[in-house]
Amino acid sequence: MEIEEARAKVSETSAKKYNDVLDAHEKIKDLENTLKDVAKELQNSNKEKESIEKRRTKALKKHTELELDVKDLQEKITGNIRANEDAARQLKILERNIQDSNDELERIRPMYEEQVMEEKEITKRIMEREKQLSILYQKQGRATQFSSKAARDKWLRKEIEDLERGKMLLEEIGRLKGELDGCDETIEKCRSQITTLQSHIDQSRQGFNKYKVQRDKLLDKRKSLWDKENTLTAEIDKLRAEVEKAEKSLDHAITGDVRRGMNSVRKICSEYNISGVYGPIIELLNCEEKFFTAVEVTAGNSLFHVVVENDDTSTQIIRHLNAHKGGRVTFIPLNRVRAPRITYPQSSDVIPLLKKLNFKHDYNPAFSQVFARTVVCKNLDVASRVARIDGLDCITLDGDQVSRKGSMTGGFYDHRRSKLKFMNIIKQNEDEIHSKEEELMKIDQKITELVSEQQKIEAECAHGKSEMEQFKQDIANANKQKQLISKALSKKEKSLLDVQNQIEQLKASMAMKTAEMGTELIDHLTPEEKKLLSGLNPEIKELKEQLVACKTDRIETEARKAELETNLTTNLRRRKQELEAVISSADDDTLGVNAGLKAQELSDAKLLVDDATQQLRRVSDSISARSKEIKQIKEEINKLKSLEDEYERKLQEETKELEQLLSKKKIYSAKEEEYTKKIRELGRLTSDAFETYKRRNIKELHKALHRCNDQLQQFSHVNKKALDQYINFTEQREELQKRQAELDAGDEKIRELISVLDQRKDESIERTFKGVAWHFQKVFSELVPGDDGLLFMMKKKEGGHDDDEDGTREANPEGFFYWTRRDTVLKQLSGGQKTVVALTLIFAIQRCDPAPFYIFDEIDAALDPQYRTAVGNMIRRLADFSTTQFITTTFCPELVKVADKIYGVTHKSR
Repeated sequence: MEIEEARAKVSETSAKKYNDVLDAHEKIKDLENTLKDVAKELQNSNKEKESIEKRRTKALKKHTELELDVKDLQEKITGNIRANEDAARQLKILERNIQDSNDELERIRPMYEEQVMEEKEITKRIMEREKQLSILYQKQGRATQFSSKAARDKWLRKEIEDLERGKMLLEEIGRLKGELDGCDETIEKCRSQITTLQSHIDQSRQGFNKYKVQRDKLLDKRKSLWDKENTLTAEIDKLRAEVEKAEKSLDHAITGDVRRGMNSVRKICSEYNISGVYGPIIELLNCEEKFFTAVEVTAGNSLFHVVVENDDTSTQIIRHLNAHKGGRVTFIPLNRVRAPRITYPQSSDVIPLLKKLNFKHDYNPAFSQVFARTVVCKNLDVASRVARIDGLDCITLDGDQVSRKGSMTGGFYDHRRSKLKFMNIIKQNEDEIHSKEEELMKIDQKITELVSEQQKIEAECAHGKSEMEQFKQDIANANKQKQLISKALSKKEKSLLDVQNQIEQLKASMAMKTAEMGTELIDHLTPEEKKLLSGLNPEIKELKEQLVACKTDRIETEARKAELETNLTTNLRRRKQELEAVISSADDDTLGVNAGLKAQELSDAKLLVDDATQQLRRVSDSISARSKEIKQIKEEINKLKSLEDEYERKLQEETKELEQLLSKKKIYSAKEEEYTKKIRELGRLTSDAFETYKRRNIKELHKALHRCNDQLQQFSHVNKKALDQYINFTEQREELQKRQAELDAGDEKIRELISVLDQRKDESIERTFKGVAWHFQKVFSELVPGDDGLLFMMKKKEGGHDDDEDGTREANPEGFFYWTRRDTVLKQLSGGQKTVVALTLIFAIQRCDPAPFYIFDEIDAALDPQYRTAVGNMIRRLADFSTTQFITTTFCPELVKVADKIYGVTHKSR
């Protein structure tokens, strides 16, 4: 008893230690998996840290560059402000000088004009008198100059023509005035265009600022989304790892040749650009997770059958597969399969499996071929009943199957290796990856669009500025041209007075010469002309003296006027334009706008640096936490491993202790058997023997035992085991009688079961035979029109002989025939008749329980043409109205005419 207690205690301790070892082993596995995940996260964090450091370095570089740019712009702005102040101060002084010069010029100009007019008037009077004097002298000597009146008139006409050419000077003056007006129009046009461009530039600048604000907002949004972007990137990497893991698990769950075949199909379709390949069944369906097991068990390897548009596509791919030895693939051409018509039982315990699958309607024939004949049942009892009554394949959610033919399969199914689960993981993760990548692309695309808009507006502003500068240059050129034209005009106008005087003189001369033409040629003057000639010389002398005095005053005034105008034109006004350009350039807010933009960019760059620094700090903290977690996990793993080793050592010690206890138990058991044997040799004891001697000590018991042995020596010739043997035999007899009764009852139950099974077998055979016989009659009437064939079952009599053993039945008057003995009637039939009967039986069985396909080898060899035609038409009908496929070989045209596909086989001798 003590040994048993010790052994039980050791066993209990050992069991506890073993469970602890198993728990420690499971914990180590979990920790190792956790360690792998944390190590992967640490690796991703290190990659993220490296990326953030690169981004931070780039941001710091950009920040430094922007700081230098902002500093340069501020220095330029400060210099422009100082230059503007100096220019404004100089401009005030210059404007005072210009005003003084203009005032003096305004005072001198009327005096100068009066002097010029006076000079011109004196000059005009001198020229008029000199002209009169010249005309008189010419007239006086014209008689000696010309030989005749006609020669004089010719010369006068030529002089008149020369005088008329002087009128062209007036036309040139008009042209110069027109050019001057054109310059004014050009200047006004350029100024209006400059105003328009300035307005457009202001609008563009406002739009630019608007887009810049939107861009800055989006940049801020992008900064806020950077954390999300990094998280999304990490999630995408994690999802891709899960997809890769699921794909590997799915590959392990598929046989090697099928996996190789599917990969080869994808490669062939991509390489040869083959269309019409939709993919395997497993990739085309979707359903609830609770139906995964039922779908996988029902479909089996059909999950990896590839759905194609037609058999030409599958033939083309098979040709390439054979050429490349690319594995094994089963194709389902949609133009060859037809959805079977199935009537499902109306019950809440039965669900058609096909209705629980989600797929495109175009693939319905392929999915119907695989899943249409299967229903999901609540339990095996319902499945057995539906399979027996409705003739459908049944399956439970646990994967237990009941075939419509009666077979039942099932058992444990490892859900961890579910192919649909792996495929579902792959699809979900790929969809999530696609959505997250699209989200990132949309953010980047929107920012890119705004940046492009900003660049476009910047280009428009730059173009507007360049056009405005061009217009300013055009205005400057127009002003310069205007000055040149004005100078030329002033010169022309200055000479215009002289020309006008000359014109007046010419007119007078022309009038005198015109009057002289046609008169008589005489060589003396009239008295009036002589008087005029004598008074002209003193008058001309007096006028020349006045002209000299007036010209002297005019030259002094003109010199001062020219000095003032030259100073204004070449010095003061040009300097004013330069100062105004300096002030205008300083007033231009381009530098301020650029400085503001650079300052904003600097602020953005600083935010980028701060954000990158914050992210770097966060990632560094995450890396530190992951490193600590990895260290803790490793320490815990080492601790559990040491604890596992300690448990192993203790288990070995306890095993040794248990072995020692078992050894002791064997020794004590041997002694117990020895003592029991000796006690049995003493014979049967009374019921109160143990109570009588229980309280005595061992010495008294030894003495009593010695006395009993001495007394037993007197009865040594008596069979001391007789009573024991009687009791044993009595007990054995009762046990045997009890077993006989149980065996009799079991025999009766077995016989009842056999009877029931025989009855069910007979019913099933009779039901099946009746169906076959009924179809036999129909098929025979189709193959042999006008005749009927009946199928009978031969039953044995009680004596063990067949019915009608001694003879055969004759054909009745109505044309029916049948047979009862195979060795008599069948021998009387011809080869063609035997073939018709055999085919009738095959087609009758096919209608009762159709098979997926049939292979016939020259079944029409012994048939007459009419029977071959009937057989071909029947095969054609069966192939059209069911999913059964018939493959036949023949040398006759009747079967060839009704075939879908024909393959010719020839033999060529070499």
